[in-house]
Amino acid sequence: MVESSVSQSRVWFITGCSRGLGRALAETVLERGETVVLTARNPQQVEDLATKFPGRTLAVQLDVTKPEEVRKAVKQAIANFGRIDVLVNNAACEVAGVIEEVSDEAVRREFETNFFGVLETLRAVLPHMRQQRSGHILNISSIACFSANPGGGIYSSSKFAIEGLSGSLANEVAPFGIKVTIVEPGAFRTDFLTRSYVLTESKIEDYKPLIDKIRQAVCDEVGTQEGDPKKAALAMIKVVDSDNPPIRLALGADTVETISYALEFIKRDLDAWREVSVNTAFEEVVADKTQVATLG
Repeated sequence: MVESSVSQSRVWFITGCSRGLGRALAETVLERGETVVLTARNPQQVEDLATKFPGRTLAVQLDVTKPEEVRKAVKQAIANFGRIDVLVNNAACEVAGVIEEVSDEAVRREFETNFFGVLETLRAVLPHMRQQRSGHILNISSIACFSANPGGGIYSSSKFAIEGLSGSLANEVAPFGIKVTIVEPGAFRTDFLTRSYVLTESKIEDYKPLIDKIRQAVCDEVGTQEGDPKKAALAMIKVVDSDNPPIRLALGADTVETISYALEFIKRDLDAWREVSVNTAFEEVVADKTQVATLG
């Protein structure tokens, strides 16, 4: 039986709680008095939070690349708390390297975590949110979707896939009172680069200077990121608290600047090639439109 104190608070289901933004978010939500299903491939890594906040936590094993574990974790959450109000698809990894060289195995492994793991979790949670006619989904994307940095093509592709999925999902579930927000973090001071990031060695001589440059940039970035994970967590909570949340939440000044530049860049090309772009219709369609415009 769920205690009344639990039933009156929101229940969060967060993937990848053992470290990084996932852990920062879980801890901040718990400090606010809400309830969290703490998921990790190794539940022992979140036992400290479960011990610190008894009665409002459930630590479960979850490797998002294993559909049976996803379904089991969601079933445990519902059995313990009766509902899931907020789903945060946070678990992710990155295998960096030039497009020509990253192995098929590495690409598939990255998409299994970053895309198919999200898809599986969504499909397990959505029936419960539809039944309760409420819920909020936060899908964690990345600044990488807009920065187009060399070496990050596979990772950004997996996150682009999440963005495409999320846009359609938002329209599909809106009639059921379910909200969707794409969260786009920049550089935050977590251990992602030391624990979840792998840079493949180049075997092609032409790419070796680039790989060396990327490796040095990553080493320089570790421990110097401007983003505060705690403040990122508070920003995400603010979005969930909002009656009118955004479809996209940029996290970090670096992300805001990068997205602003990307939009300007797209607009420049769009304007420069507008005549070529629009001049692709059948001539009779153009004639009809011209006639309508003239009559109008």
